[in-house]
Amino acid sequence: FGPRSLFGHCIHLSGRERGALAETGSVAVFCPTSNLFLGSGLFDDAGLAAAGVRRAVATDIGAGTSYSMLATLNEAYKIAQLKGRRMHPLQTFHWATRGNAIALGMEDEIGRIAPGRYADLVVLDPRATPAMALRADAAGSLAEELFILQIMGDDRAVAQTYVQGRAMKG
Repeated sequence: FGPRSLFGHCIHLSGRERGALAETGSVAVFCPTSNLFLGSGLFDDAGLAAAGVRRAVATDIGAGTSYSMLATLNEAYKIAQLKGRRMHPLQTFHWATRGNAIALGMEDEIGRIAPGRYADLVVLDPRATPAMALRADAAGSLAEELFILQIMGDDRAVAQTYVQGRAMKG
């Protein structure tokens, strides 16, 4: 247990276990595609947050259905809805980027665009498909465009990727 300890799933935790995660600064990792595929339970993000537990979100292809963080955020949103909580797209995209960098203890290297950081980037297109474009035409904010990507996005929404500043796609 400790700040560099990552615990996958964390869907059947007792109060004592939540307390231990919070006390040690350990990270509960939400793997929504896996939890839904297995039918193993629903991650209690709000309850873990209230207990002071650090949280991250990740794919788990061992039991999940996708490597895609867009698919992962889509399913995370649905689980939050089932738990009576809406996840704002600014929160989910932060969680998948800067939030995960913090959870990994790598916030000085990754997770935001700044001098001296690795330039590993994904450029996403919220108008990648006809259905997404139709929705994007009505979007009035960045949050609305991110929501389109979160709910409707897939590999077709990836316009470009960069690894250490070098273009990698196609």
